[in-house]
Amino acid sequence: MYRRSLPTSDEALKILSRRRTRPPMRVPPPAGKSLAPLIRELDKKYGQGPGALQSRWKEIVGETLARRTEPVRIIKSRTGEGGTLELRVDGPVASLIQHQAPQITQRLDLLLGKGAVTRLRIVQGPVRTAVAAAPARPRRKPPLDAAQERDLAASLADQPEGPLKEALLKLGRGVLRNES
Repeated sequence: MYRRSLPTSDEALKILSRRRTRPPMRVPPPAGKSLAPLIRELDKKYGQGPGALQSRWKEIVGETLARRTEPVRIIKSRTGEGGTLELRVDGPVASLIQHQAPQITQRLDLLLGKGAVTRLRIVQGPVRTAVAAAPARPRRKPPLDAAQERDLAASLADQPEGPLKEALLKLGRGVLRNES
């Protein structure tokens, strides 16, 4: 067996001067660091998933279901296809949500983009927005007094009977109620 001896310091310097060495591999910079400002800008422009849904949830499912449901999170698919929206639902409303799932996903497509949410995951539990989402109903204004009603009828006396006169009476009552 042949044993090779190591070069001396002078020989090592000659070898290194003739051969060009490769620089060490550099670690690439973290992508998140350079993408963070862009992501923040996109979040401001396009919303933040369930946060945007919570503010417009009443438009998507209607006032009745909005009081009994709330969007929790959007789960992205591993395959890159549409995600799953997780909904917290109050009790027996789950069957209504399950029945209306195709319509809800269509409305979500309009808000989030086509195919962003393809499935709904229903989780039964207490809904936090049930108390906060029910706004106080405005009180109904009292009817006009007899004198105002008589003046309104007199002003429309020369109009022919029919739906137009009824609509004008209704409009006049609404305007006079708001003035008082």
